[in-house]
Amino acid sequence: MSGLFTRNRIIGLVLAAFVAIIDQVVKWYVIGPLALRQVLHVDLLPFFDLTYTENRGISLGMLQATNMETRWLLVALTGVIAVVVLVWMMRERKLGDIFGLALILGGAVGNIRDRWELGYVIDFADLHIGDFRPFLIFNVADAAITIGVVIILARSLLVRDKGETEPSVPASETSDDAPHGEPKDA
Repeated sequence: MSGLFTRNRIIGLVLAAFVAIIDQVVKWYVIGPLALRQVLHVDLLPFFDLTYTENRGISLGMLQATNMETRWLLVALTGVIAVVVLVWMMRERKLGDIFGLALILGGAVGNIRDRWELGYVIDFADLHIGDFRPFLIFNVADAAITIGVVIILARSLLVRDKGETEPSVPASETSDDAPHGEPKDA
């Protein structure tokens, strides 16, 4: 398969759709059958609870949508980011990079849908160690975005493409008119 829709890119698009769907199904289950919106908090494990919150801002509570204009500004801003991630993903070739970008895209789509439909993002996952909370309350989409960003950062810092390795023959030993890798005449 050549062109825009390569095997790896199709895998990325399917993964992004899967993340967005799983995010929405879990949110539906948490506020529907579990009725977390009404009970607000459920103790599950010594380190993990379900706690209902409505996130009207972006990361770390910044840029709170306190009115309709700000709400739609956040929808537009996150939509633009999602389109940029989609274009970036469709330009990549390596599955590792596409995988990270697909997680980011799927998470963004899940949260955009919440903000579009409700005006806020539903968060419920409360990971903690006693009273210490290393993360804010989050959802499946947030986790996917975070994991995707970590993958992209790790790959950019730790993975070197084969095309970037040093040549086996120093450039000073070859000439432009000699075949590649053969020593030039003295």
